[in-house]
Amino acid sequence: MPGDLRISRMTAPGFGCYSWQMKSRLIFRRLVVSFLVGLLLCAAAPPDPSLSNPLLHRPGRFLASGIYSAFLTGQFAAHQGDQDIAAEALLRALAADPRNLELVQPAFIANLMAGRAEAARLAWLLPDVQAAQLLLVNQEIKAGNWKVAESRIRALPLQGPMQILQPVLLAWAQFGAGQTDVALATMSPLMEGPRMRGVYLLHAAMINDIASRTAEAARLYKRVQADGGSTSLRIAQVVASWQVRQGQLAEAGQTLRGSGEAGQELPIAVSALLAAANQRPVGHAADGVAEAYLGFAGSFSQQDAGEYASLLLRLALDLRPDFTTARLLMAEILNAQKRTEGAIQVVALVSTEDPLIGLVRLLRAGLAEQAGRTEEALRQLEQLARDYSNSPQPYATQADILRQKFRYAEAVTAYDKAIARISAPKRSTWPLFYARGIALDRAHDWRQAERDLQRALELAPDQPYILNYLGYSWADQGANLTKARNLIEKAMALKPNDGAITDSLGWVAFRQGDVAGAIKLLERAAELQPEDATINSHLGDAYWSAGRKREAQVQWRRALLFNPEPHEKIRLEAKLQDDAVPPGRSPPAERSMQ
Repeated sequence: MPGDLRISRMTAPGFGCYSWQMKSRLIFRRLVVSFLVGLLLCAAAPPDPSLSNPLLHRPGRFLASGIYSAFLTGQFAAHQGDQDIAAEALLRALAADPRNLELVQPAFIANLMAGRAEAARLAWLLPDVQAAQLLLVNQEIKAGNWKVAESRIRALPLQGPMQILQPVLLAWAQFGAGQTDVALATMSPLMEGPRMRGVYLLHAAMINDIASRTAEAARLYKRVQADGGSTSLRIAQVVASWQVRQGQLAEAGQTLRGSGEAGQELPIAVSALLAAANQRPVGHAADGVAEAYLGFAGSFSQQDAGEYASLLLRLALDLRPDFTTARLLMAEILNAQKRTEGAIQVVALVSTEDPLIGLVRLLRAGLAEQAGRTEEALRQLEQLARDYSNSPQPYATQADILRQKFRYAEAVTAYDKAIARISAPKRSTWPLFYARGIALDRAHDWRQAERDLQRALELAPDQPYILNYLGYSWADQGANLTKARNLIEKAMALKPNDGAITDSLGWVAFRQGDVAGAIKLLERAAELQPEDATINSHLGDAYWSAGRKREAQVQWRRALLFNPEPHEKIRLEAKLQDDAVPPGRSPPAERSMQ
């Protein structure tokens, strides 16, 4: 079965992440679990069960009926991502029982996530909750009380990743108080240490940058790049800004285009980012603190700790409401949690003058589509294509949506427009040719589809999904079977545990007449991806050819349970009704690469 491509234009992957070496990630992973408890619960001593997160309790044990109703409303709204409603409902519950400590923490979290001022008042009631204490640090920073902020930072228990975050916050507080040398001395030994070295290098570089210590800033920014940090879009922005301000415009463009985390979406924003790069993205100490929150939020989001990442992002936005990178990452997290409307709200207020507005508008269109407003999304992308007349991204995203809605002819037209905007195709543009090839195949124009798939393979000869799709398609047509098997085996070597590729290898074996070998491979594919319609259909066909008719029918019925495409559904139903139906061609199924 070919591995289809759902190009990742629907989200904003990695916009806030600080990507460093694998060793640092492994160390950070070990620290995460202990910090997750401390961020929300008691961090200074073992937690008292009576002060645990109310989400772990039955509210009926401690709430009167009226308060219970408001509490449930708040918790449900929070789960749906509507933080304003959650905050108001939980404040109502707390107002009815102001001494109930079980209500303070969820009310605080909801108000923090909604960006409401009431969160700061509630934070004073939670001396053992790190998120609350960090918000109070923010209040002192916004008031310019850097010494008080420093004292609060020093009082934070050094548990989990707070061991890494606290020195960064401390250095920025010292810098905010005018103690540049002290701030750099705080981070100096850490820049040579084994843990999260890149984080300290980046923040030390930014402090030197703001302090106009040009030579040291240049040295540290180079070390940041050498340490692998510029693969993150946000770090690439910071480094590129430095390069532009040093007159290195070509190098800045290369730094931005080399950022690996923004995928196919980034080019739409490069020109605007370069135009805005003559201003420091981190202009003073408060910005630096927000930057620290963002960096750790990115790390948390990679550790499947979205709720905690969101808390840190809200702390960042508390200091910098216009921090678009933080909004993009928060929208990504909310969308991953199926809170699409919440994600839309987060990016709704981004200024049209923001250099990242092109990326934001792409994301808004993708979110509108996920919210079920397909035509609105397509209109947004059409306008975006007019506004960015040289960019292929709007039409590419439009084509992806149309293809996923089975509107293949329209998708081909949109892909045509996207590819027409590429003057010189290169390796990074293979997804467009691959995706158009898929759309052409589904539109029953195999000759043109084959041409696009081969072009994609020329651009990226080691891309397993292209190898698999082309090889499977030949095998499914009974053509070029030896060459098809070679392509699929190469894909299999690159991704040995991919269910779709294993299925393809089984299918080519089936076409070559090796039914026993096919069954073995197809059973393995079904183990890897048990809820895939095409894999179950193929396994049923193989069983049928082996005379195992009852097992074949079981697999075909299973396939019908797993949302097959309309034409595949018709074929499955026909096979179940007619004992003489041969296997025939199985149309490719949508398969995500993510």
